[in-house]
Amino acid sequence: MDTVNWRLFADLAEVAGGREHTVSIEADATVEDALAALLDGRDDLRERIFDGDELTDDVNLMRNGSPTSLSEGVDDGDELAMFPPVTGGSGIGRGDA
Repeated sequence: MDTVNWRLFADLAEVAGGREHTVSIEADATVEDALAALLDGRDDLRERIFDGDELTDDVNLMRNGSPTSLSEGVDDGDELAMFPPVTGGSGIGRGDA
């Protein structure tokens, strides 16, 4: 078995019980398989990120620092990240402040 490391941010980390989680996956796993392993026993997180069978639009997924999809393959030791959209800002540096 291989392992991947999940990093969760904002409310997703709260719901999951922590920011970092390591999960076991099969050698030919996809991001979707790694997500299923993360969600095992975490029904509150599943409810937060899914609308029925579809991932909600307010969840972003990254693999090794790049945007990814559920169907993309993963490798042993990959870092996966999940976070809500980032918005807002102080306006500093844009001439707004």
